[in-house]
Amino acid sequence: MNRIATAVAGVLIVLMLASSMLFIVDQRQFAVIYALGEIKEVVTEPGLKVKLPPPLQNVVMLDRRVQTLDSPESRPIFTAEKKSLVIDWLVKWRVADPRQFIRNNGADMRNVENRLSPVVQAAFNEEVTKRTVLAVLATEREKVMNDVRKRLEDEAKQFGIEILDVRIKRVDFAVNITDSVYRRMESERKRVANELRSTGGADGEKIRADADRQREVIVAEAYRDAQKIKGEGDAKASALYAEAFGRDPQFAQFYRSLEAYRTSFRSKTDVMVVDPSSDFFKAMRGSGAVGAPVPAKK
Repeated sequence: MNRIATAVAGVLIVLMLASSMLFIVDQRQFAVIYALGEIKEVVTEPGLKVKLPPPLQNVVMLDRRVQTLDSPESRPIFTAEKKSLVIDWLVKWRVADPRQFIRNNGADMRNVENRLSPVVQAAFNEEVTKRTVLAVLATEREKVMNDVRKRLEDEAKQFGIEILDVRIKRVDFAVNITDSVYRRMESERKRVANELRSTGGADGEKIRADADRQREVIVAEAYRDAQKIKGEGDAKASALYAEAFGRDPQFAQFYRSLEAYRTSFRSKTDVMVVDPSSDFFKAMRGSGAVGAPVPAKK
């Protein structure tokens, strides 16, 4: 039994010793081997690796993937025309020299980010202060990012990292001038709106005046044509009347007398007090006219 217990204990010791000497390096990591507090080796190839047991050697893993550093706070930056801008940025970086990285920052990624943020902000300050608002927003936006990245390359070597990209996420005016800018934009939009309204009103009056003029012309021309047609009709009617009455003057006189009677006695209640022997009743008194009807006596 003692021999079995000793064998089992020996096997356990060997396993524990082997587990402390073996480690796995992921393809997304660097493995930094320390020997008595100094960097002995940096393992970059993934796989199963061997080291001496602690405390002779220890292993620290570093993430070799691309990291993102966002601007921790928005600070105003003055442009060349003394306009205050707030710029939100981000930086893409990764560990390039694990030895240099650990010597300057330790194994914690947050240490290098805390030290890198002021450097990036200072680089943006230097580039933005040389340019106008228009250049930062549009014409030289890409150049600003490239110049900042170039400024960070030398600083990044001291940290043991590599700067891959620098991007501007947002550019805005500082809070203290945003209201004034908005008020200026609002007044400008109102001015343009009022100008458009006045222009539209003038065009509307012009269109209405032209429409009224055309209406008057059309009405006048229509009245002229109507009067012309009416005149021609009256002339034809007069010619027909003259021709018809010229053939039989007595009948024409009798017809006119009937028209006069019809006009005078339109209603049964009409009353006319005249001398029966007057010429008005000549057509009713006798047969002076050929074919004249004998009036009925009431």
